[in-house]
Amino acid sequence: MKRTIVALMQDHPGVLHRVVSLFRRRAYNIDSLTVGTTETPGVSRMTIVVDGGDIEQVTKQLYRLIEVLKVSDVTNDPVVEREIALIKVHAPKAARAELVAMCTVFHAKTVDVGPNTMIVEVTGEPAQVDRFLDVIRPFGIKEMMRTGRISMIRGSQAHQAALEAPEDAPALALAG
Repeated sequence: MKRTIVALMQDHPGVLHRVVSLFRRRAYNIDSLTVGTTETPGVSRMTIVVDGGDIEQVTKQLYRLIEVLKVSDVTNDPVVEREIALIKVHAPKAARAELVAMCTVFHAKTVDVGPNTMIVEVTGEPAQVDRFLDVIRPFGIKEMMRTGRISMIRGSQAHQAALEAPEDAPALALAG
């Protein structure tokens, strides 16, 4: 089962390496990893998707890293998830109209057109990106790059309130 972990951490050199090393030591393969800035200066948000069952121990160990402020397994929470994919597709002139029609159905954008190829961008939930790839695969995918998943809890609840630390996790404050 794929698990989605969201962590808030101080934006310091080496933090990403320590987080990835923790998953490696526990023999978890990271399917996707996305890191970006947040609305709070000096704080980054990391979304990690792993294929594994019980990850409670890993999330507890994440709290032991001094720069990690909050961690949550949002796998079963109501979240908005998105991925972006850029796909270079074999698209001779005779097939372009059909390919453009499929792009329209999936709200994909054409970002480049070459003599025999098109590069399309699709944004959506991971399952929607998968479906789009299945539909255009018969055209011949020449190249593809897919971002990692990003996740945000639905509703008005902010990540500070939504990503509560377990009771046995150390209380950490932002070092300014």
